[in-house]
Amino acid sequence: MAKRKKIIMGNWKMNLTVPESIVLTEKLKKEIPGNVGVEVVLCPTFIDIYAASEEIKGTKMILGAQNVAEEEKGAFTGEVSVLALKGFVKYVLVGHSERRNVYGENDKVVAKKAEIVVRHDMVPVICVGETLHEREDGLSKVVTLSQLEASCKHITAEEIAESVIAYEPVWAIGTGQVCDENEAEKMAADIRGLVQSLYGEKASEKVRILYGGSVTAKSAKEMKKAKNVDGLLVGGASLDHKEFTAIVKNFDK
Repeated sequence: MAKRKKIIMGNWKMNLTVPESIVLTEKLKKEIPGNVGVEVVLCPTFIDIYAASEEIKGTKMILGAQNVAEEEKGAFTGEVSVLALKGFVKYVLVGHSERRNVYGENDKVVAKKAEIVVRHDMVPVICVGETLHEREDGLSKVVTLSQLEASCKHITAEEIAESVIAYEPVWAIGTGQVCDENEAEKMAADIRGLVQSLYGEKASEKVRILYGGSVTAKSAKEMKKAKNVDGLLVGGASLDHKEFTAIVKNFDK
């Protein structure tokens, strides 16, 4: 079985103007080694994607989108179509905790988004994870795995094998609370186990699983020890070029 390619994905969320995104990308180009052994993915705002795509030409950096509409086109004011993203991004986040918890996207919506992404030859990053309340009630595994199963229902075994799953415990996002590598590893192993039971061993061995939640350069070094964690989904720290570069280097070592 081929080794799974590691990924470090920076989610800029609703930050940075076009000029600011260009400056940050220029700094990352200079600081991240060209021979780095992980995929480095940047997820700018929609309006920053074109400028970032021009800036990363000639580098190994890849772009991702933070969201996508569940319909291909039509009268959906304010939405961004998969057709508009195609050619600019490889990865698309679907079901990020902020989309689920702030904007009320349910598993049915996330499943449609994951499906439309794979149908257009891009890679969905299917985000799952429990809230603090759910964790305190002992429901972490049940909530996370049920989200995943429902969010993948339109995807085949071959497609899930090429997809990415991001475990992002909501209680550890932007709170400073840390999910340590042992807890992340346990959940990643449970996620891989569910993929195996639903789609078979080949898909479970190939699918890549990320951890996201208050990631720092220090925690990246620790998280690298988790054998089922294939990368990191980085939020706030991805806006700091020095910290994000250190995360990439620490996870690559």
